[in-house]
Amino acid sequence: MRAPEPISHGAAGGKAFLLLELLSLKQRGDFAALGRMLAEAHRRPGGRFGWSRDNYIGATPQANGWCDSWAEFWRERRLKPQVELAKRNGFDLPVEDLFPLLDGHDPIPSLLHGDLWSGNAGFTEEGPVVFDPAVYYGDREADLAMTELFGGFPRELYAAYEKAYPLEPGYQTRKRLYNLYHLLNHLNLFGAGYLSQVKETLGLLRRSL
Repeated sequence: MRAPEPISHGAAGGKAFLLLELLSLKQRGDFAALGRMLAEAHRRPGGRFGWSRDNYIGATPQANGWCDSWAEFWRERRLKPQVELAKRNGFDLPVEDLFPLLDGHDPIPSLLHGDLWSGNAGFTEEGPVVFDPAVYYGDREADLAMTELFGGFPRELYAAYEKAYPLEPGYQTRKRLYNLYHLLNHLNLFGAGYLSQVKETLGLLRRSL
């Protein structure tokens, strides 16, 4: 997967810095190539779910301890921390009844971008580029789900991805569970403007149980 190359990193003036390759990016380009590139990245399996260190999803810390079970990882490393943070922020949004939605779903740990919305992808003359990841090994559907949130990408991306690496039955339900994580994160970062979308998603998920 093409991304800006790191040039240097360190600390100066008491602050850390990361210097990256400067790319001249366009918002529009070959979305089918982006779909194929994403499928290729997802075909790089890991041994377990998670990552070797914690990172961030936006400005929110994201825990990435290793798990053998995807359902356990999504429950303990993704949904529960966001729900607990939401409760501290004044939003009581229990989700325990939704965990059975992943029963019997046993994906391969795939290398994920982790925060793949349209603002984190672009195009150069050589092809598509992605950046600002929240990387970990997880269910590839979580990446695809995120691409559909907040406006989504052109259908050429999804057609090319599906041809290269077809999705499994049940994705249309699971994607709502995966995007619930990002909606909760936006609720925690930006406030009650996202509450109605969170509640709508919770309702749709409960009706699918």
